[in-house]
Amino acid sequence: MLSDNNSNVPWEREETVSHVVAFEAAQYEGQSQRAFAMACGVPRTTLQHWLSRKQSLDSSPALVKFFESPEGLAFVHRLVIAIQFVITFIVGAGIRPVMEVIRLSGLEPFVANSVYSRHKLSSQLEEQTLSFEGQQREQLSKKMPTKRITACEDETFHPEICLVAIEPVSNFILLEQYVEQRDAKTWNAAFGQAIEGLPIEVIQSTSDEGKGVVSHVKQGLGAHHSPDLFHVQQELSRATSVALAGQVKRAEKAQAEAATQRAAVERQVIEGKPKGGLNLEARITQAQDNEEKAAQTLDIARGRQERAHQAISGIGQVYHPVDLKTGAWRETAQLTEELEQHFAEIKTVAEQAELSERCRKGIDKAHRVVPAMEDTMTFFHREVEEQVDALELSTQQATAVKQHLVPAAYLDRAASKATPADTRPELRDLAAQLRADSEQSLVGLNAEQRPLVERVVQDCADLFQRSSSCVEGRNGQLALRHHSLHRISATRLAALTVVHNYFIKRPDGTTAAQRFFEAKPDDLFTWLLDHTDMPARPAKKRSVHAQLN
Repeated sequence: MLSDNNSNVPWEREETVSHVVAFEAAQYEGQSQRAFAMACGVPRTTLQHWLSRKQSLDSSPALVKFFESPEGLAFVHRLVIAIQFVITFIVGAGIRPVMEVIRLSGLEPFVANSVYSRHKLSSQLEEQTLSFEGQQREQLSKKMPTKRITACEDETFHPEICLVAIEPVSNFILLEQYVEQRDAKTWNAAFGQAIEGLPIEVIQSTSDEGKGVVSHVKQGLGAHHSPDLFHVQQELSRATSVALAGQVKRAEKAQAEAATQRAAVERQVIEGKPKGGLNLEARITQAQDNEEKAAQTLDIARGRQERAHQAISGIGQVYHPVDLKTGAWRETAQLTEELEQHFAEIKTVAEQAELSERCRKGIDKAHRVVPAMEDTMTFFHREVEEQVDALELSTQQATAVKQHLVPAAYLDRAASKATPADTRPELRDLAAQLRADSEQSLVGLNAEQRPLVERVVQDCADLFQRSSSCVEGRNGQLALRHHSLHRISATRLAALTVVHNYFIKRPDGTTAAQRFFEAKPDDLFTWLLDHTDMPARPAKKRSVHAQLN
């Protein structure tokens, strides 16, 4: 609500614009200022002030006519909200770029563009964003079907401790909150408050091996803890990559020096200026032998580096519940055998390369996660069995669902993430073949059973979560915002969470909230337009005399 400078009566900006436009139309019909003011209940001096202010605007008459109309004011309101919302909430910049955009766009004659006005709007946007989330969460959660979900959890620092939890299938942020500690007790309290009122059961959590978060998952949630594959491979890379790369670099240097020495000897022979006591043939032979040995050492160093890289990559290739080449289930015993083979290869490389004790401890630390990976595979198979059995299908139908449809759905997900990209068609073709193999067995399903079976198939395929990359990505976004803004307040953090959940869309046009609640929420931007004040007018410029006094 804005107060006119020449009146004690508060006037909304929409009202002043509407009155001025109405008067201009009435004046064209011959009505006087006095008659119009009396009819509308507006003091005549106030009306005169509005007219004078419009005439004094420093812009083209066409723009003044448009922006000083109800339609133009609505457009200015939408434009200013859009500029500040996108720049400060989506891009992550501060209010200075917002002020510059408003100045360069020529909106300054119509919009207050001070630091105070920008901060005021930021506060309104934060407040109304949180109000929107509260209303939508209450409405959507009442209609939401009961879900058994996985949560990916992690901790980041700004430098305040920030706990983050995301449901990976929908990418819906369940928790994003600053806390004093990151122990299990704090995790339990924060996460419990975050999911209060939601019809969900967390049956699994994927995270690193931090003691606090693992205790929270196992004791606080009573859920299965799935280790993060990324952290296993990162630990192995940290233990081997630098040391092996150093050996390769030294071997390359030694090989280059040997080649230079051999070339120098040959040049001396050609120039007829041999040095040293050895005969020419012996000196050339020795130089060549030294270069050959250096080349062999380099080949060995590069071979070890490649073997370690392939073994670490191989851990990720076998840590799937489905064989990506055949589409068959990978049982826990098979996974254990393959994982141990890759770890044995890494340890062999470490011994041959004579890596330091610190490096060997890093390898052992990663190796200790193997039992947890085995437990995750067992947990996955058990859950698939229970969910498919609950459908009460025939033996033939249940077998087709377990052995063909669930692996096919998992292969679809693996294909969307596979690298290099040229391997994706092969995975999709294998998934299509598995579905084709199941058609005959599922002929007897009726119209009511098919959607239920499809839902279980998708839920089972989503159950195997081997990485918390969605949380890592979110942490990276917050780190960039913190880097540019120096500090993210708790209120701004909560608002950014809402924007992520209810505004950011995937290519299919869905938000995380729509995927999580399985119902489309209201439009956040429309809510902000309806619940934020119209942009204030620029402050009246003071005269030079007034400024000097």
